[in-house]
Amino acid sequence: MAGARRGAGRMLGMLLGRSPGLWQWGARMVLHPARAVGNRAKGAQEAALQTANPGYKAFKNDRRPTNFDKKVLVWAGRFKKEEDIPKHISSEVLDAARNSVRIKVCYIMIALTLLGCLAMVITGKEAAKRDRTLLTMNIEKRAKWKAEVEKDEETAAGKPQ
Repeated sequence: MAGARRGAGRMLGMLLGRSPGLWQWGARMVLHPARAVGNRAKGAQEAALQTANPGYKAFKNDRRPTNFDKKVLVWAGRFKKEEDIPKHISSEVLDAARNSVRIKVCYIMIALTLLGCLAMVITGKEAAKRDRTLLTMNIEKRAKWKAEVEKDEETAAGKPQ
């Protein structure tokens, strides 16, 4: 595969000469046709945005926030209300808001984990005071199972078939 690309590159070099602009255009079209189509589609999307909102010039990193993005922006403290959020925001603002929300969620999870550990320690100590340990619970369970098996054997021996 690499050899075929190298051969295509040499051929393009011979066809296009030493012009860097032509070389980049030709290489993009031949070696990466999907990217060339994607760039055209992106241009069409920007043109559609300008016709939909004539006073707006689309930037490369601008995007429309979803409902979840709006909630993240409000919870991160970037905006007071969801109505204050503009139609298009930069991806940097959204990334910063997501990072701060991610940190807040991590802090909440840490606090909940510590509370859960504390609750388990307290309940474990109370159970130890009442002598309700795993060892005694397992011994009781085995004794119960053994009694059930003996009862089943007695009923099976008592009934002739």
